[in-house]
Amino acid sequence: MLRLEHMGIAVKQLSVSVPLFEQLLNTPCYKTEEVASEGVNTAFFRTGESKVELLESTREDGPIGKFIAKKGEGIHHLAFEVEDIEAEMKRLSGLGFELLNAVPKNGADNKLVCFLHPKSTNGVLIELCQEKK
Repeated sequence: MLRLEHMGIAVKQLSVSVPLFEQLLNTPCYKTEEVASEGVNTAFFRTGESKVELLESTREDGPIGKFIAKKGEGIHHLAFEVEDIEAEMKRLSGLGFELLNAVPKNGADNKLVCFLHPKSTNGVLIELCQEKK
């Protein structure tokens, strides 16, 4: 793994949270994007070499909708950049980590992504991400 690419934070409303994080981080949101397959709208902020991603659910039965219903707003996942997502998935699976998807899928911010189940990572949802070429 190369670096912490971003931290994902589940929020109820981007319209409320984007201005709050712009003030908090003293930087503008540089990108918003819908990821329909995951049922989320996202907003991104640059923070040094990493980013903060806000995630707003577009449907109650989506992953973020369920997360907020169960735990409320807050840190949802940590994403790590990898050079070769398929090789890293194979390596981690071989070590006994549970992958939530068998193949990389399209994510926000021009990334291929794969998530690791929190029960195999001390309760933290981990995302692997690779820039699409």
